[in-house]
Amino acid sequence: MSHPTVVPAPTREATRCSGGSRRAATARLYALILLMVLFWTANFLIGKVALREFPILLLAGMRTALAAVLLLPVYVWSRRAAARAVRIEGPDRRRLLLLGVFGVTLNQLFFVGGLALTSAAHASVLMSLTPILVLVLAAAAGQERVTVKKAAGMSVALLGAAWLSGSSSESSGATVTGDVLVLLAALAFAGFTVGGKQPSARYGSVTVNTFAYGSGALMLAPLTAWQAFRFDFATVSAAAWASFAYMALFPSLVCYLIFSYALARLPASRLTAFGYLQPLLATTGAAVFLGEPVTLGLVAAGALVLAGVYLAERA
Repeated sequence: MSHPTVVPAPTREATRCSGGSRRAATARLYALILLMVLFWTANFLIGKVALREFPILLLAGMRTALAAVLLLPVYVWSRRAAARAVRIEGPDRRRLLLLGVFGVTLNQLFFVGGLALTSAAHASVLMSLTPILVLVLAAAAGQERVTVKKAAGMSVALLGAAWLSGSSSESSGATVTGDVLVLLAALAFAGFTVGGKQPSARYGSVTVNTFAYGSGALMLAPLTAWQAFRFDFATVSAAAWASFAYMALFPSLVCYLIFSYALARLPASRLTAFGYLQPLLATTGAAVFLGEPVTLGLVAAGALVLAGVYLAERA
């Protein structure tokens, strides 16, 4: 007659150690998320520094090319680490390259051009409209259904964006042209997000982003080479070079890796909620480091945009 195996109950010390480990892991996770938000926020400020010395087209092209080079080892490692790498079919390969046009080429050109012509605060608020634009495009593609509550949230956010652009003034460094370009950058990225949903599910987001940055760099290569040939790199300061390196490394690679890591451990709604910190931090940072004024119109418009995005996402 066999005797049942007796499993000893966990000791109080073991339970305490397990709970402590979980708390430490959670603390590390949220510290990484906060770091990601700070890196993304700093991109608006550091980009203004780089644009003081680099031409718009050259900066966009160089940033895309370096980001593609940095992503390549991550892509190779992810393919080797996968239990079974999915072969990318010809039609999907063309689709991934096309996604690079919207997700990288147009997005980078519009973002860098817009940042050069508007304030960092305006750019951060307008880029926070991306979830609204994703919802609009997803609804048009039949991926989402727009309810009355979502439509109300979208209307509030777009009203805030209109108010923000209407309050643009040369004295604050913001212009309507710059605001429109940043909004187009957000729209291009929204198109990339919606169009990349199926390829990401099949091949993984690392593959989609690597192809996007690679094709984006190739498309921008003629413009980049033309601008580089006419530009005197010897005049660029160390601060501008560091700003360029930051823009290619942290927002494009480091933040992306943190986001993917966190998304595997947190609900998407909780993770994206941290994005609401970005306009607040960018506006504060722009006032402190760039001397941009914080006006009542900026605060009110920003509050409307964030409230509208919140309502649309939670509806």
